[in-house]
Amino acid sequence: MDSNLTNQVVAADFSFHRKPFNMTMPDGFDTYLMRWQTDGRCRARIDDELALVEAGDLLIFPPGQFYELRIDDEVNAMGELTIESGDYHIFFKGPWADAWWKSKKRPSKIRVPVEERYLSLFRQIVLEQRRVSNPYPEISDYTARILCLEVDRLLSEQPTTTPKTYLAYRMKNYIEENASSMFKLEDVAAHVGISVSRAVHLFKETFGTTIMQYTMDVRLNMAKERIVFSPLSLEDVAETSGFANYTYFHRVFRSRFGQSPKQFRLNSRTPT
Repeated sequence: MDSNLTNQVVAADFSFHRKPFNMTMPDGFDTYLMRWQTDGRCRARIDDELALVEAGDLLIFPPGQFYELRIDDEVNAMGELTIESGDYHIFFKGPWADAWWKSKKRPSKIRVPVEERYLSLFRQIVLEQRRVSNPYPEISDYTARILCLEVDRLLSEQPTTTPKTYLAYRMKNYIEENASSMFKLEDVAAHVGISVSRAVHLFKETFGTTIMQYTMDVRLNMAKERIVFSPLSLEDVAETSGFANYTYFHRVFRSRFGQSPKQFRLNSRTPT
């Protein structure tokens, strides 16, 4: 897709419903719509069926597609009838959006973990749209592009979405987002609500590596970038990259890259 093509976020907001709400647009909208369910449940017209939409379901509708949304009583986790539905929604259009939509076939409903990496993009777009005076609309434009490409990356990483792979990728996302802090296997497993033994097995089965090895890979790559591109001391690099102490960091870094962190910094900054 041509990065010079323009894109426009027409509207964006977050809605939370505790009362019944129904909306039907037979001719759809004149923009693309991304609607991400973050809380509760609702129902939406997907492939000619009024389907259940739960937290983590992202709906994508192109211009002109029939749109129907119903928020009524749903059974919650406690088995009680309740009305509760929260969602982010973004309306956007333009040549870039058209090129993105035509670049590949996507399902109307996609599972997107309700995690900070995606929440931050939706929040950024909503906050930009709320600015009364906004001399930099390009920020919304490019953030929406990043969101679209993040969705495509998620789809490419999960060619066959199953409950198992969904949990495995949620664990992978958790590691990537929290690699700079100290966490345990129990924390990764608790994030997706399963036992440690199941988490360890599921991650290894999906990615061919262990949770701790993948965590180490992420932390070492993070440290490499900070050694080269930041003014941090090597001790601070170790600490901010999730290592308990510099001695341990020095040992695993040398083992992986064949040179000490200090040598790596000197070599990376030596003119060739």
